[in-house]
Amino acid sequence: MNLRHPLVAVALTLVLTVPWVGLFISYGGYGTVHPGENVTPLAAVVVAGVAILGAAFLLAWAAETAEKDVPQGFAIAVLAVLAVAPEYAVDALYAWQAGAGSAAAGNLAIANMTGANRILIGLGWSGIALFTIYRAKTTRDSAVERRPGFLTDAVTLNRDLATEITFLLAATAYAFLIPLRGGIGPIDSIVLVGLFVLYIAIVIRGDVEESDRHVGVPAYFQAYPKVPRIAVILFGFLFSGAIIFTAVHPFAEGLEQLGLQYGIPEFFMIQWLAPLASESPELIVVAYLVNKARSTAGFNTLISSKLNQWTLLIGTLAIVYSISAGAVGTLSFDAKQAAEIWITAAQSFFAIAIIVNFEINVREAVVLLVLFSSQVLTEFYVIRTYAEPAATEVSMTVLYAYTAVYAVIGVALFVKRRKSASKLVRRAISTARTAL
Repeated sequence: MNLRHPLVAVALTLVLTVPWVGLFISYGGYGTVHPGENVTPLAAVVVAGVAILGAAFLLAWAAETAEKDVPQGFAIAVLAVLAVAPEYAVDALYAWQAGAGSAAAGNLAIANMTGANRILIGLGWSGIALFTIYRAKTTRDSAVERRPGFLTDAVTLNRDLATEITFLLAATAYAFLIPLRGGIGPIDSIVLVGLFVLYIAIVIRGDVEESDRHVGVPAYFQAYPKVPRIAVILFGFLFSGAIIFTAVHPFAEGLEQLGLQYGIPEFFMIQWLAPLASESPELIVVAYLVNKARSTAGFNTLISSKLNQWTLLIGTLAIVYSISAGAVGTLSFDAKQAAEIWITAAQSFFAIAIIVNFEINVREAVVLLVLFSSQVLTEFYVIRTYAEPAATEVSMTVLYAYTAVYAVIGVALFVKRRKSASKLVRRAISTARTAL
């Protein structure tokens, strides 16, 4: 067989998942691979990490192939949900433990959720924007505009993203209210899950447009007759989703144990290292799309992922908590986690203000990255330098300060770009009316 044949690439990618499948089966299934007990942390990181890498490529190929049969927005929404499914699993575990009576687990669920959301924007949006502009030198990506001036080159976004951005803005505005009640309850679930369901109802009713011209594996499978093609798509989604779902927790556990060996505090790892592991499949998928000069689809995925994490993920926490507790209840959290939600909402607000005009330039991406990384490093310094309760007090001061910075810059950008914001919302309303 020709080594350049698409099936060779698929076979090699499947091979990457074989060691994990063997490990998974040999220890008896989900939840049985425990780094530090029946497998070394390093082995868990390597085997599970390589499997996640292979699964991410399979997931991307399935989503690209699906664009022939369903609206691109819906294919990307499915891709986004599957790519961040591990984050749902980790947060659901903490919410379940909180419902079973663990007071600390509720705070861990919020810490993990806010960390994941801030990583997605702070590293994901900024890093992929910078990578896209860098790769455009060789890929000649039409979405990248070269402009005169210092750090002014920009990635232009698809204006059909108006729906996703508007829903994300609505969810962000609502998120500012959540800390005022001291917990995530049934009303929050109804509002946030309802927003996500409405969003899916709109995108699934869109037309199957002529998608970008595909090459390689997606083009090969798109040439299949409809029934075999759909079978391939379903297999790609289900198999890659299963690999990612089962492998990411041992991967994160292995990273945590390696981190502990080097003196990284456990709570810090739960908020930052574990979410970074669970977000890795999505970042790999988006980097793959950008590398193919499909930065538009890549950013569609990033924004769709942020939307489903900011609605469906938060909304389901109270549902899982109530099921575990055996009664409808509220997942409570302390003042520190309330501050974490506020800074996460403020970062989201600032990020939306950046892309409200359907572009993100190098300067804006660098500001996003610097604000995110400086806050995380400051938090790490505080944890390592101060003892409790002083560490929590100083940390909350830092969180409030960064919240104010995000909010002030975000408001200034929205005022400056108010015409763009108005056009964005009108376009989203028009799309919703047409779809519904």
